[in-house]
Amino acid sequence: MPGPGGRPPAREEEDASSLVRPYAVTGGRTKPRYDLAIEALVTAAPYPPRDVAVLTPEYRAIMDLCRSARSVAEVSAMLRIPLGVARVLVADMAVEGLLRLHQSRPTTTGGQPDLRLLERVLSGLRKL
Repeated sequence: MPGPGGRPPAREEEDASSLVRPYAVTGGRTKPRYDLAIEALVTAAPYPPRDVAVLTPEYRAIMDLCRSARSVAEVSAMLRIPLGVARVLVADMAVEGLLRLHQSRPTTTGGQPDLRLLERVLSGLRKL
């Protein structure tokens, strides 16, 4: 029997949980522990400090994906999680020694963003 809006109730519950669950994984936090650029490259630590088999499914998915360098934005897009959630999880994993971050310091020229940085971001977005 369709629920409100003509959709089956099971589908509505699934939609609601898919919106709530990622933020539950971050403990309700919406900002990473430190400033993490969306274009920052992320790689899995070659020797994680603990057994990856005991990690959460989200952590394992990020570890698998980051066996080759990925940007934070790519992690978000490829795992279909909100960018804010990806930033929080990646930052947490870096603090725990599970991931390595490779981000350059943002440079500005006269208050303007670095043109090379913007070109790299645009190029990465086009590749998605």
